[in-house]
Formats: sequence, C-alpha cells, structure tokens
Amino acid sequence: MNQNTQTKERPRGRPVDADQQDLKTAILDTAEGFFADNGYAATSIRRIAEQVGVNPALVHYYFGNKKVLLQTVMERSLQPMVQAIATMKNGREASPEVIAELLLSMAARHPNIPHLLTREVLLPGGEMQQYFTENIAPHLGGALPALLSREQSAGRLRKSSDPAISALLILGMCVFPFIARTLAEPVLGVNFDDDGIEILKQQIAELLKRGMIL
Repeated sequence: MNQNTQTKERPRGRPVDADQQDLKTAILDTAEGFFADNGYAATSIRRIAEQVGVNPALVHYYFGNKKVLLQTVMERSLQPMVQAIATMKNGREASPEVIAELLLSMAARHPNIPHLLTREVLLPGGEMQQYFTENIAPHLGGALPALLSREQSAGRLRKSSDPAISALLILGMCVFPFIARTLAEPVLGVNFDDDGIEILKQQIAELLKRGMIL
C-alpha cells in the first residue's frame, strides 16, 4: 500500500486524535441535513455513517444513540446564541436589531436548523419538542421578552410594543425566510447567498427601526 492510498483511506475503528474532530463535524453536518430533509424517524444511523464513510459503530461510539445525536446537532448550532443571550442578560445591548442579527447569523451558518426545528419541535409529535421546551427554549426565545422589556424601560423600545409579541415577531422575521426557502428562491426570486442574506438583514433592520425602536 503506497503513501497516497494511506492518506485517502478513512480509519474504520477509533481514529487518531487529530482526525476525531473532523469526523465528528462531518457526522454532525450530515446528520443535520438528513434530519432536516427527511425527519428523525426516517433517518438511520447507518445512512448517516454510509454518507460520511465510516462504520455505524463509530457514530454510536461518539454520540451513543440517534436521539443524542439529534440533540447534539441542535445544541451545536444553538449554543452560541444561548451564550450571546446570556451575555445580554448581564448588560450587553439587547436591541431588536442585535437580536435579529444573532438569529440571522445562526440561520445563515446552519440553514437546515429552521427546517429541523419545524419538523422536530414545532409540529405536533416532534421528537425534540419536550427536550427543546425544557432545556433550550428558556435560554433562547424564552429569554427575549425580559430583554426587550429592559430595552423598553431604558427608553430604547417603543412603549406601544408588547415585549412578548415583539420577541415572536423578531423570531418570525428572522427564521421564517429560511423555512420558506424552498419556495422563496424559485417563486419569489429571493437569493440566499451572502449578498442576499445581507439584503435580508438590512430590510429586517429597517422594519425594526420603523416599528419598534425609538
């Protein structure tokens, strides 16, 4: 076996430390796409492993089981937002524009996550509904009304804006475009490349300025 062949082959057992993070990332990326497109029930560990090019046992070794893998996929994309919102609670600016930028950046980095949330959290019987409600939502959308109420008390949010409804509207404006992408691109002609997302950010910021921000 020559050196080139050795570098191209993917280890079938436990890989060396230098390769572990790359493999975990590849598994999570693949799982995110399959869970979003096909749903949790229709996606198997074997299918994810075959797509990545590893033995299913390796996926189980890293993540335990399929449900833990799904939880890890969601937490990986949402944890940076949880941390940012926690920082806002400690005094950092929490204007509607800043919150919108945070949501849009997450959706741009992980465009499959809005579909995954719709399938497995928002729709009845979603696999992650209870877990998300108890463990993730209180630190994300559930934290926004209090932050917006603080902005309102500081005179930076219109008194006529209800903080809870404002949080819901911000979430809808920032997340729904990515849920509707499969129709928004061919039917409306909306682009979701870097330039298109930048335009989306600008227009949402303009709407927020006109409707919520003093």
